Amino acid sequence: MARRPAHKWAFKSGMRAGAYSWRSSAKAIDRLKSASAEIRAVARSEPVIAAEGVIALAQRIWPAFEHIDTSSGALGTAVRRTLDELLPILIDAPADKNTRTKWLELLREAILDDGVDYLAPIADRFGEIAAFPALMNLHADRDLDLIQAAWSDHVRYAHVPTATLTLSCLLEAGRFAELLDLLAIKKTHLWFDEKFGAEALLRQGREDEALAYAEALLADDRQPWGRRDIARFCEKILVRQGREEDAYRRFGLPTASGNTYLAIWRDLVKRYPDLDARMILEDLIAAHGSKGKWFAAAKTARFLDIALDCAAQHDAAPATLIRAARDLKLKEPDFAAQVAVCAVWHLVQGRGYEPSPLDIDEAVEHLMVAAGRIGASDWALQELHRMSSSPRSVGLMADRLARVLSVMDESRNKP
Repeated sequence: MARRPAHKWAFKSGMRAGAYSWRSSAKAIDRLKSASAEIRAVARSEPVIAAEGVIALAQRIWPAFEHIDTSSGALGTAVRRTLDELLPILIDAPADKNTRTKWLELLREAILDDGVDYLAPIADRFGEIAAFPALMNLHADRDLDLIQAAWSDHVRYAHVPTATLTLSCLLEAGRFAELLDLLAIKKTHLWFDEKFGAEALLRQGREDEALAYAEALLADDRQPWGRRDIARFCEKILVRQGREEDAYRRFGLPTASGNTYLAIWRDLVKRYPDLDARMILEDLIAAHGSKGKWFAAAKTARFLDIALDCAAQHDAAPATLIRAARDLKLKEPDFAAQVAVCAVWHLVQGRGYEPSPLDIDEAVEHLMVAAGRIGASDWALQELHRMSSSPRSVGLMADRLARVLSVMDESRNKP
């Protein structure tokens, strides 16, 4: 039978050993993105070849990135995201036992050579990649004695690079008792190992034991590594048991996260669609504090009364309030007018990040447009004069407001 020609991967030329210098993190992240896109494109028609591409990429990550400064965490995050994205291709590929045997050896060698644990996502799912029970058991047994010896010696503990992949294989092979016994001898109990034990209990239908096993890691007053992942595991069990409110209060709310306050709220609403979205927002504000910073989330969620309350807080950002007044002065003029007043008040008290006198001009403009649409122009002027004359209004912004009001009054008094 003719041998299939090797696929020519474009990403390989940019993933040579030592290809990146100390300050090449951004360039390396871009290379990972293009490599992932190339592999995923091939996977649509050639899943086995694409799986081989995943392995080729994994083999090159540490040699290529060895000299890059990783202190920001950005590169490590990008590597994990890329591997999480590509691992299903490797796991689901229709490869026979002999092919997977070769793949596993290549991956094992790459994990052993990995200097900073870039390939942790692969080790975590090594048992799934093995696919065949015989291969799972083979790799579960390979370093089992070594790991037992290392973990039993609490005085001269030695790290075993293949420990995670061994735990993964024990789990996927259904060797739950051995897995739990192995974890029990370890001196330190951290989630990156203990998650396999918790999952082993869960797969046996021992939900309450799995919950207690994982939650015990949260009992310490210190913030344990993987706290959010532990909480999500516990949360999943409670939701499965129909205890959604309990899951929300104990684990969902305390660990809600996102890049913005709006993203935090949306994440929790998505995870708990049966709970009241307004209640979730109020709970988040109470739990996280910084009420003014929740303005955009409340506004976007259309809880305008909560948004106004947020806008009045000292930590609300004037620039955010001005944008909201601009965007809603025609659609929601009453709301926009009150928000604009809050923005002016914050500015004349010296709040906001690098404010400009032009911010006063813009806020006043949006206020007067919105107030005019609801017949409240006199009220708006009274509010502006009140803020201008307040002893708490000082500095450049207060002077700017006084000048703006002087021009407005002069214009109104002209015959």
